[in-house]
Amino acid sequence: MRAWISGETPGRGGLVLGERRQPGTTEGRLVVRVRAAGLNFSDGLMIDGAYQVRPPRPFVPGQEVAGVVEAAPPGAGFEPGERVVAKVDWGGFAEYASVRPDMAIRVPDGLDLTAALALPVVYTTSMVALTHCAAVRPGDWVLVHAAAGGVGLAAVEIAKARGARVIATAGGSAKLAVAAEHGADFGIDYRTEDFVAAVKALTGGHGADIIFDPVGGDVGEASLRAVAHDGTLLVVGFASGRIPAYAANRLLLKRACAKGVYWNHDQDRELLERIGRELVAMLQAGTIRPLVDDRYGFEALPQALSDLEDRRSTGKLALRIADF
Repeated sequence: MRAWISGETPGRGGLVLGERRQPGTTEGRLVVRVRAAGLNFSDGLMIDGAYQVRPPRPFVPGQEVAGVVEAAPPGAGFEPGERVVAKVDWGGFAEYASVRPDMAIRVPDGLDLTAALALPVVYTTSMVALTHCAAVRPGDWVLVHAAAGGVGLAAVEIAKARGARVIATAGGSAKLAVAAEHGADFGIDYRTEDFVAAVKALTGGHGADIIFDPVGGDVGEASLRAVAHDGTLLVVGFASGRIPAYAANRLLLKRACAKGVYWNHDQDRELLERIGRELVAMLQAGTIRPLVDDRYGFEALPQALSDLEDRRSTGKLALRIADF
């Protein structure tokens, strides 16, 4: 099968489109014929050898797939021909992927398989953040940074579905318009506005009850000045490239907390199964409307990674691997 391979030496220079052996149903895994694979910031870090998960090299990167079950071992709970989306540890940027059954989400007929590709990582992360790490309530002020990106846009939709008042930050009017189309009540262009002052003005000095931050760096540090008393800053990621150093005195004075958003299928199986079912139901009901950009063909992975990292994208980016 064709697959993108990250070679013995970390870095983009060793990333090539080549041939690998097709996976089998070993260790009880499904074989999924991949239609599209999702891109995440962690893919680039893994290719560069800078991520906490470091596969044995050479390896096939890619942590999110949408496709059709090609083969399934007995007792896996899936049958050949079923449509699924799934998180994988790596191996997604290929024509076939090996998938743990407990990581797969069944996609009912009638739902857009490519749209469902956004569920296993970005929507799951946002659901864990906003319903488990911080239980958003109707009327809460929720500030979402990078609100036009994959995980940010998911957070906008989920917070809005829970009855929150959503403030979105993004770079430029076009991205703010996308966030508004998906439910944001207010938009702040971080390129031209002081988001802390804007949040205080919008909330009448109250601040944000929940701040969803996948950016980190200066944005994460400044966010403590925008959090409400008894509020929560959700630490989702560090797309800025810098881990913030939080001022503990600001947390103390506001009786606030900074809480990490993390999940995995080994520790959180029941939680993730429930969230997977809920997200499929929300997709069926039209409560969430994932924005998936699948204009990138199989050969365009380097460009897609570059566009993601340089913020030249909106929504979830996907690599289109096959048409079926």
